[in-house]
Amino acid sequence: MKAGGHRKRIWFLLAGSAAVIIAAALSVLYGSTGIPAKQVLEAVLHPDMANRQHIVIQELRIPRTLGCMLVGASFASAGAIMQGVTRNPLADSGLLGINAGASFALALCLAFLPGLGFTGVVGFSFLGAAAAMTAVYGLMSLKRRKTDPVRLVLAGSAVSIFLSSLSQGVSIFYNIGYDLTFWTAGGVAGIRTRQLQLAGPVILAGLLAALALSGRVSMLSLGEDAARGLGLRVERSRLLCLFVVLLLAGGAVALAGPVAFVGLMVPHVVRFFVGSDYRSIIPCTMAAGAFFMLAADIVSRVVNAPGETPIGLVFAVIGVPFFIWTARKEGKAFD
Repeated sequence: MKAGGHRKRIWFLLAGSAAVIIAAALSVLYGSTGIPAKQVLEAVLHPDMANRQHIVIQELRIPRTLGCMLVGASFASAGAIMQGVTRNPLADSGLLGINAGASFALALCLAFLPGLGFTGVVGFSFLGAAAAMTAVYGLMSLKRRKTDPVRLVLAGSAVSIFLSSLSQGVSIFYNIGYDLTFWTAGGVAGIRTRQLQLAGPVILAGLLAALALSGRVSMLSLGEDAARGLGLRVERSRLLCLFVVLLLAGGAVALAGPVAFVGLMVPHVVRFFVGSDYRSIIPCTMAAGAFFMLAADIVSRVVNAPGETPIGLVFAVIGVPFFIWTARKEGKAFD
């Protein structure tokens, strides 16, 4: 990595970390219920679980804030890995069928296990994401074992369309369309400490693995021939990267639903500032993704208080102008 690129990464991470800390503080401070700043500080430093306002902070806002940070970092870094591995500037975790698999698993839970708690839904959603990715690889291995990026996109699209159609059929037949639609729009309102304990270790493991594989993603983004020339075992490295995407996106979708634009847009924004080296892009997308998710969640809570606005809708409104602006730069990054 060049010295200039290293400096850019350091400055971006410092600015991004500061922005995440400020956004996290605002996320704990503001919500649909007005709580004085003094009470918020006391609830964080010296919680009194007999105090209703302290319970709101400890049981609702803090887990929600931590969940936003994990979900945003996960979707953003998963999107960056997918864009590097497939050399497709429009790629994100949805290409592996992960979002559709989790949605189908949720539809089955709502239809056949309506009393299942949120923790159980998280577990089933992650299993659905894993099953969808397994199906994608099953389609790719029908004729040959080579993990061709083009075949990967085609197989992922086929599995996604098939599972999305099944989900819609289940929602219509069992009249669960409203609940399913609200979840697929994205939301972090249901995140509690128990869900973080379940999905958090998986997501953290995925984030650490993404950092460890960032150099391989950089080589894969140059193309197969160049990567092999650099001594990279292409098939093994690509498989490892896609498994990490499953950990990241599967855990994030299970917690918050398939939030759109995070994995697609954030890597473009980061690439504009730090360049095309994924050793810089991946850690910086984690900070940027966490910040944008926190900002979108704050807006979702206060724009129509005390009601909840789906975070996916808010993120789309915030993200589309940025994406339009950065999409014009994508050709330079993927030349």
